[in-house]
Amino acid sequence: MDAAAAAMSVTPGAVAYVMANPSPASADDVKETVVQVVDLKPIGSRFTFMASDGKAKIKAILSTHFASEVHSGKLQNLGLLRILNYACNDIPNKQDKVLIITKCEVVSPALDAEIKSEVKVEEEPAALSKPASIVLKPRQDVKSASQIVSEQRGNAAPAARLAMTRRVHPLISLNPYQGNWVIKVRVTSKGNLRSYRNARGEGHVFNVELTDEDGTQIQATMFNEAAKKFYPVFELGKVYYISKGSLRVANKQFKTVQNDYEMTLNESAVVEEAEGETFIPPVQYNFVKIDMLGPYVGGRELVDIIGVVQSVSPTLSIRRKIDNETIPKRDIVVADDSNKTVTVTLWNDLATTVGEELLAMVDSAPIIAVKSLKVSDFQGVSVSTVGKSTLVINPELPEAEKLKAWYESEGKGTSMASVGAGMGASSPGGARSMYSDRVFLSHITSDPDLGQDKPVFFSLNAHISHIKPDQTMWYRACNTCNKKVTEGVGSGYWCEGCQKNYEECSLRYIMVIKVSDPTGEAWLSLFNDQAERIVGCSADDLDRIRKEEGDDRFQLKLKEATWVPHLFRVSVAQNEYMGEKRQRITVRSESPVDFAAEARYQLEEIAKLSAC
Repeated sequence: MDAAAAAMSVTPGAVAYVMANPSPASADDVKETVVQVVDLKPIGSRFTFMASDGKAKIKAILSTHFASEVHSGKLQNLGLLRILNYACNDIPNKQDKVLIITKCEVVSPALDAEIKSEVKVEEEPAALSKPASIVLKPRQDVKSASQIVSEQRGNAAPAARLAMTRRVHPLISLNPYQGNWVIKVRVTSKGNLRSYRNARGEGHVFNVELTDEDGTQIQATMFNEAAKKFYPVFELGKVYYISKGSLRVANKQFKTVQNDYEMTLNESAVVEEAEGETFIPPVQYNFVKIDMLGPYVGGRELVDIIGVVQSVSPTLSIRRKIDNETIPKRDIVVADDSNKTVTVTLWNDLATTVGEELLAMVDSAPIIAVKSLKVSDFQGVSVSTVGKSTLVINPELPEAEKLKAWYESEGKGTSMASVGAGMGASSPGGARSMYSDRVFLSHITSDPDLGQDKPVFFSLNAHISHIKPDQTMWYRACNTCNKKVTEGVGSGYWCEGCQKNYEECSLRYIMVIKVSDPTGEAWLSLFNDQAERIVGCSADDLDRIRKEEGDDRFQLKLKEATWVPHLFRVSVAQNEYMGEKRQRITVRSESPVDFAAEARYQLEEIAKLSAC
């Protein structure tokens, strides 16, 4: 395309038009508007660019679900874009405006150069001339938004009137500085009505996750009277019109969706069901590489992952302690191009339906995209589904195509380690390694309220000073699910988790050890994997030593494990025993001291002190 033809392909006066008409009532009211994409670049999960009509420019932001168009190469810098719907907002504390594009289509890939026109546009901004290269067919029997409102307002339901009399804003266009807006959203997650108590008194809180037609999400929170008012109003899956809410910058510690803002609804907010309205929002992913899961351990933020399925376990039945209900569980192992694997635990219907489908096709190495996973420190790092999690097999996503190409070309023959293995002492730079949050024992033991609200995590460098030989050091475990078993009726062992009787079982450690450092000592709870490394043998072997070689050899084996330095990653929480709250310190991972790495860490700490 030559320069003359290119200049005819953008809409003259397009920038002036969108600035003069910042809030079109609907997509039907948007005139033919073609602009050139200039200086396209990513901003977080979105893309921004300068929208140019050859004479003027305006900063523009694409909705997150158009990111795939950029990644696929369909939308390119210096290409042409037809704007089908938008919102033009003021930038706070500045005279400039920003164009939020909520619907568009690609007209042309990248041109040879930026279009620069010297032709003056004589028409008023609202009366756009049509691009010479685009022929518009007149629309038949199409009424304007004002005509529709005039004809239908009298018979419409209140929620419908709210939608027609005020423009419905896409969630991506909202910011804390806007006063009047109306959104149409679907409730995609509904929390429980919870009670709380803090220094300011007692109250109630309740939140929902809302998703609009573009797939953009936001969390809305209600407190006290507003929480009690709107809890029965919001129903999962229904569509609502909402107005008179407020926005603020989201607290990263508590947010559960990918949005820079969060919404608060007080008693004066307007929430009305859009009767007869329904839409299924597109799923928006924000994938985290498997090797980057560490920083999310123990946090509230849920993550999305995409990976190649390596193995699928059979379904297990787990009895939940809180209500004694049996629920199905299944573990799958996935890998991605970070050359790491992670275990994904599926619960309930995902374990029995999608999990069974994956078991049947695991040999073909299917790709799965999983949304809303909780990250825990089980096995170092692992993820599990929650109530709102979704799983798609072989999704039609650019990331899936890229992952499939990687696996076929090199991933299939690559030896990959679990991401949990990278949380040991050999990775001092890791976000949850043995070198992060390093404290002395006195930091934990001197604060009896530590871990009262939720578990907190620390790293320790300590010596094992004592292992009590007369403690209950192990339990009989099921060889399938590792849950506790009891003696079966007649013979064998009964597993409540599997609901089966087995001929054999194994012993697994569950014990306490005393550790010491220069500031004090403390008792740590220890589970099987860490205990095996510390004691140097399995619980079955230690039991055999005590029975066959005598108590002296048994106690000597325990003493051999003492006064050896270890690095521990521990959690600190409050447990209640006999009506009294006690601090419980649990070992989550353990490593022998790498003295070279430890020396480097100590030198870095000394350098920090010197800098002060």
